[in-house]
Amino acid sequence: MNVSRLVKRAKRGNKAALVQLIMAEKDAYYRLAFTYTGNQHDALEAMDEMIVKVYENISQLKDNDAFFCWSKTILVNTCKAMIRKQKWLVLTDDLSTVEGNRPSTKDPYEQSEQYMVIENLLQHINDHQKEAIQLKYFHDLDYQTIAEMTNVSVGTVKSRIFNGLKKLREYYGGDELE
Repeated sequence: MNVSRLVKRAKRGNKAALVQLIMAEKDAYYRLAFTYTGNQHDALEAMDEMIVKVYENISQLKDNDAFFCWSKTILVNTCKAMIRKQKWLVLTDDLSTVEGNRPSTKDPYEQSEQYMVIENLLQHINDHQKEAIQLKYFHDLDYQTIAEMTNVSVGTVKSRIFNGLKKLREYYGGDELE
């Protein structure tokens, strides 16, 4: 798939090209939205809003190759706006239903237990640190992308991750976390 070519077509009003771009990353969009909203309904609603915003604003995208980063930033901002509007924030609630976000092991009981430990640990750090750690390790995003999505500098992202992991190590009682 040639992202740049599809974005050019989408900018000219080709809805099929935009749908193809969105569908290529639909699972990643869903996992990202679910991380912020904590439930399937709100995650899907955020994705719907993101698609509308992308469609309405795609002409503003300057670097066609940055489409996915740009659209994920829109999704994150949409999720945050929904959370502010609803006056609640759940970053880790029930993530175990999202495929790909649990520690990978063969035994589902061990996997579930490990996930519960991770979820419990994340409750001991602040929301900014939790967000940065989740984006880095649950969604495998690089520092620059996280910085763009959260509207902070790369240094701030690194600091949040470092300090969050440090707190987790202290709470966990060792250096096992990396």
